[in-house]
Amino acid sequence: MGRGRVELKRIENKINRQVTFSKRRNGLLKKAYELSVLCDAEVALIIFSSRGKLYEFGNVGITKTIDRYQRCSFTPQDEQHVECETQSWYQEVSKLKAKYESLQRTQRHLLGEDLGPLNIKELQNLEKQLEGALAQARQRKTQIMIEQMEELRRRERHLGDMNKQLRLKLESEGFNLKAMESLWSSTSAAGNSGFPFQPPQTNPLDYQTEPFLQIGYQQYVQAEASNVPKSMACETNFMQGWIL
Repeated sequence: MGRGRVELKRIENKINRQVTFSKRRNGLLKKAYELSVLCDAEVALIIFSSRGKLYEFGNVGITKTIDRYQRCSFTPQDEQHVECETQSWYQEVSKLKAKYESLQRTQRHLLGEDLGPLNIKELQNLEKQLEGALAQARQRKTQIMIEQMEELRRRERHLGDMNKQLRLKLESEGFNLKAMESLWSSTSAAGNSGFPFQPPQTNPLDYQTEPFLQIGYQQYVQAEASNVPKSMACETNFMQGWIL
């Protein structure tokens, strides 16, 4: 019986796959060597395993064979394609360079430089461009100022609401704002006056005498006290008490 045809598909068993790879790799390397010897051919073989290990064969060297392959595969059509692509890139670079120089020249004109070569029409166009740019700048400035004014008004309303809430809070806690304002005004007026603040002086004789113990003649002292001044009455009472 002959060997059956092997179905070409990935071997699922890892061990069998490794054994098959080793056998067929060695056979392939042997066939490449035989072909190079028997037919005097330049053969190069490169194999990478599933683990990334390299196996190679070249009867004249792998690098030389690869260089020869690249020279042979580089056809005149490819040369023409590369030349066309190079020419296209050169034209693109030339366009970009001309555009860059034009933008630089326009910038110098807007800054008021190199205006000598310009004619009347070009100067008029430049004037219109400057006027348009100035109008846009003023419009933007006005818009920013309006936005800032709206922001300040919003802050003012917010501060007014906070002030109102604080006022209501103070009134709810029992403080009299009018009394506080009058007190602040009087304090500020006293602080601004040139004379120092002095408390009023009182007569020590105006103070009411403290009661003291009296023995006898109480009615007489009271009767006498009604006919004399207050100061003398105090003195008489003091004397009568001391004499007793």
